[in-house]
Amino acid sequence: MIRRLLLVFLGAAAVCLVPWVLYLANTLPDQFDTAQWRVAWVGFDVALVWCFAAATWLGLRRHRAAVPLLAATAALLVCDAWFDVVLDWASADRTASLALALCAELPIAVLLVLTARKLLSGDMRPRPLTLRDIEIRSDPGYERVLRELPATAGELTRRLGAEAVVRVAVLTEAGYVRRRWDGRWHALPQNTREPRPAEFTGTHQQQVTEYLEAKYDRELELLSWAARNRDEFGSWATAWRGQAWLTEPELRRLEAEYQDLVARYCRMRPAPAPGSRELAVRLYTFPLPG
Repeated sequence: MIRRLLLVFLGAAAVCLVPWVLYLANTLPDQFDTAQWRVAWVGFDVALVWCFAAATWLGLRRHRAAVPLLAATAALLVCDAWFDVVLDWASADRTASLALALCAELPIAVLLVLTARKLLSGDMRPRPLTLRDIEIRSDPGYERVLRELPATAGELTRRLGAEAVVRVAVLTEAGYVRRRWDGRWHALPQNTREPRPAEFTGTHQQQVTEYLEAKYDRELELLSWAARNRDEFGSWATAWRGQAWLTEPELRRLEAEYQDLVARYCRMRPAPAPGSRELAVRLYTFPLPG
């Protein structure tokens, strides 16, 4: 109910502002002398400085509040560019204001918006699981390589043998790992959509069916193990359960929001760090029986 009222209010505000804008366009003078001009602009720039500093602090803490603050900072930069250019258009500062807007304020605003979007989604676009993915995930050798990352080729060879370098090449081509500036291979977070056997034909359909059955057998074993040992995990384990009446489009939105959330946290720390532990995160939605 509150959401609907808010949407009605926002829509009504947009409609009501149209005649107000037309009224101002026809009644406001082209020139106007005002007091407190310095205070207005200094105060605006102070707010902009505060937004940049707060966004930096929240970003260092990896706090989710950085997303709306980045969007607000981008909006302030666009406003700054607009008023600088428009108010200086008839003055000698027009060129400088236009250059500042095009070369600094607007590009930075776009960068901040894209960064906010990336923080929301983790920049991990979902893709369908392929037969090649199944072959890689069904081979324990590739899992051993991924668990050793980040590492250099020499470190992998010492730990797993010369075959590890060959496996890294396959994983790189498949988009599972990447060599970064530090010379080490790093695992890349994956966001794959589970396939349906009906999407394949012949022996491939049987291969996908066997993979999914084995996968869910492992999931059941893992869940049973976690339930048996729940008292040993302390604060490192949590579980939530809910029931909701959803339409299929709403279920798809729930799935997309969950993927964005997990993707953001997967990208937060792709390698072990002091105080961190590798955790299993799962979401299963299904119709209740009867």
